[in-house]
Amino acid sequence: MEVAVPDIGDFTDIPIVAILVAVGDTVAVEDPLVEIESDKATLEVPAPAAGVVKELKVSVGDTVSEGSVILMLEPTEGDADAADPPAAPAKDAAQAPTPSANGDAREQVPAEAPPPAGGDEPAYASPVARRMASDLGVDLSTVHGSGRKGRITKEDVQATADAGPAPASGAQAAPRAPGEVQRVALTKIQRFAATNLQQAWQTIPHVTHHEDADITELEAFRKRLNAEQSDVKVTMVALLLKACAATLQEFPRFASSLDGDELVVKPDLHIGFAADTPNGLVVPVVRDVPHKGILALAGELTELSGKARAGKLSPKEMSGAVFTISSLGGIGGTGFTPIVNPPQVAILGVVRSAMRPVWDGSEFVPRLMLPLSLSYDHRVIDGAAAARFCAHLAKVLADLRRALL
Repeated sequence: MEVAVPDIGDFTDIPIVAILVAVGDTVAVEDPLVEIESDKATLEVPAPAAGVVKELKVSVGDTVSEGSVILMLEPTEGDADAADPPAAPAKDAAQAPTPSANGDAREQVPAEAPPPAGGDEPAYASPVARRMASDLGVDLSTVHGSGRKGRITKEDVQATADAGPAPASGAQAAPRAPGEVQRVALTKIQRFAATNLQQAWQTIPHVTHHEDADITELEAFRKRLNAEQSDVKVTMVALLLKACAATLQEFPRFASSLDGDELVVKPDLHIGFAADTPNGLVVPVVRDVPHKGILALAGELTELSGKARAGKLSPKEMSGAVFTISSLGGIGGTGFTPIVNPPQVAILGVVRSAMRPVWDGSEFVPRLMLPLSLSYDHRVIDGAAAARFCAHLAKVLADLRRALL
């Protein structure tokens, strides 16, 4: 059967950056076959069925679009992680797969990837194990295979990840010489973000409104939720999603976009959240926020954050947002000016909450205060509207029951 690139949104002519299988490999359903890299993320093309790879139709560097055939697969009912794959047919030197940095000779990587050190043995692992190693940041050359003929299994990768990183050796352990200048290429995601951020800052008249929200009761509620259930961890971002959705319903202008002399107000409240990843900043999108409960939102946040760090977000999971939350709460700060992500007209920045003395009319009492920073497009939103939006949001955060009204 032909295996083609599935629906990848509006992207076309996307380069292939890695081929994760070779002719003769046995794969399971959903095993990654190739990686393609758009301007926003690295995407995997999964196997639509279990089978044996019979022929590769593409190489690293080729460009593909939806419907492009990448390989021929002979379907089977075997399990890729349990079956011992047949030996790959001999290839001449021009067709031999390029060894990867972790020593896996069956994975083709871009030409600029560094070659392995001389004498390294290639890692013998299934596509499932390779994918898990990529997700967990495990170097397959450091994993001891316990499977048949020393094959690396998923359990081996997990055990290595649980044991922590191995100490560096050789050139990797050598310190950088004093005064040595390094040049590090930006990732495609970083280059794309840099261009978009610069354009947004130059074309949108930004204004930032700052507000403090009393989240003393909200934080206590969050802790109770996490103590009562262990299915998912509820973070402050999940609660912010719910509070922002309730406030956007009261102030629909903040969920609009500017089109010439008209505002396009979006009926579906899909909200993005900025995620810091090893490859750069990406913005996953949680869809239909008003229609989901806190636990559902928390679970979706966990799933999307994991995909973002692994570079596995689909185009749909990064599109359609009408508003964005950028939280630095786990790091610190007292406030900042987030940059509006067009075509949106507003973005909420959140930093670390802090206990402060607050006057209640008769005495100072300790209250947990959350600094909010709302940046907005002044062509669409004026200062009074922004102040009302933030005041309403602060009230919702102080008593989340308002989100149910």
